[in-house]
Amino acid sequence: MHWIRADGSDFGGNLPIPRSGHTAVMVGKSKVVVFGGFADKRFLDDIAVYDIENKLWFTPQCTGSGSDEQHGPPPRAFHVSVSIDCNLFVFGGRSGGKRLGDFWMLDTDIWQWSELTSFGDLPSPREFAAASAIGNRKIVMYGGWDGKKWLSDVYILDTISLEWTELSVSGSAPPPRCGHSVTMVEKRLLVYGGRGGGGLIMGDLWALKGLIEEDNETPGWTQLKLPGQPPSPRCGHTVTSGGHYLLLFGGHGTGGWLSRYDIYHNDCVILDRVSVQWKRLLTTNEPPPVRAYHSMTCIGARYLLFGGFDGKTTFGDLWWLVPEDDPIAKRLPSSITPVPDIKQTVTRSDLSQSIHKESEMEESPIVELQKRIGVPISSSIPHMNIVDEVDDKELLELSSRLPISDPGASIESLRHHWKNSSASSIQLRELGPLLSDYQRLIANHYIGNFAPESALSTCTPLGEGIQHQFFHLKSASQLRLGDVPRLLSEYKELIPN
Repeated sequence: MHWIRADGSDFGGNLPIPRSGHTAVMVGKSKVVVFGGFADKRFLDDIAVYDIENKLWFTPQCTGSGSDEQHGPPPRAFHVSVSIDCNLFVFGGRSGGKRLGDFWMLDTDIWQWSELTSFGDLPSPREFAAASAIGNRKIVMYGGWDGKKWLSDVYILDTISLEWTELSVSGSAPPPRCGHSVTMVEKRLLVYGGRGGGGLIMGDLWALKGLIEEDNETPGWTQLKLPGQPPSPRCGHTVTSGGHYLLLFGGHGTGGWLSRYDIYHNDCVILDRVSVQWKRLLTTNEPPPVRAYHSMTCIGARYLLFGGFDGKTTFGDLWWLVPEDDPIAKRLPSSITPVPDIKQTVTRSDLSQSIHKESEMEESPIVELQKRIGVPISSSIPHMNIVDEVDDKELLELSSRLPISDPGASIESLRHHWKNSSASSIQLRELGPLLSDYQRLIANHYIGNFAPESALSTCTPLGEGIQHQFFHLKSASQLRLGDVPRLLSEYKELIPN
């Protein structure tokens, strides 16, 4: 395997800011969702999404509501996040000096948060727990720290019924811990490492059976002592499943004998599921700096490392760990322009240059436009039906209701009406033509492929702050009630005075 730091040609869009204690979860096979974390002495509540197919980072405009009328979860770090289908489930964590016990779901199809009211054996508020999906319906969570004690309880959540069940496990059990990792491997939950009583850093590996209800298997723990070269004791590491092995990276431990001191790691150790032993992963090139409380996500044959903390510095760098035959591995280190560690917003011109380097394939003007303005793209979007205004039947039908005989003049009059309207006055039947005209005006401004030159000449320069967050929608049915004021506000910026 080969470490290579990500450079400007690997990504487009707005990169996530530096952080640690966040989560980065693969949702489906198309995107990685980064949520929360801690940086600059503050807890974060933002979402950053990596569109894998289009190599594009973007920030979705999420809606939703919680018990305190907030639109999404409060800021937090050291929480757990697990994806089931298109949904991201978030539990617990820490915000300030408070441990959290709230439970949220993000629907990534419509980017809507919902605070969930669950029942059953509700887990206590906690941070530094770990969780994993069981199939495509249930989630298992183990351990954590509640501010007073280390925990060793096991909870299973049914994401359909929203019922929590505390698993009763007989026999010997692992010592309570936090900052550990858990991974489902077939029908067993593997737990490695963590910090326990008295601050002890652990290096033990345990397997929990009895999680699959249909198997009628009695829940029980087994400590595994595998041959090979095991990792040193640590917490705040990641264990990522990929192919036939589990990849452990980084983490925080202690060194010394009489006087303990902190050690941060950047080594890779794999648990080979075929030979059932630990192995040191040989990597070429310099590895990333040591760190803990980072994220590592498996994307096909590649791994993407982001963020973390080394005791002094909070990282915002992005690294690839790839096979030796990956094209990225052949990139010369001297030719790399690293992705910055600091907060940065990629400008539109920088973005278009980096995307041009990404691919030599021919793309439709719509896809190119979407990449230039930094909006999410899906495989269906190249077929967006942006037509000239004289061929837009809905727009023509709506404008024909005005007492103006000239179609061109009636369309301009309709636009003037929308420019001077409030969101509350927009009728439901107007949303489809309004969204279509909004998308057409953006296309006119940037690439001019969908209107005559006379229409382009009337389009004023767009402000750099406009996000064009609704350009990728395929129909007005995807709009939510809270989107209408933002859509109308952006539309008004497109219309000349």
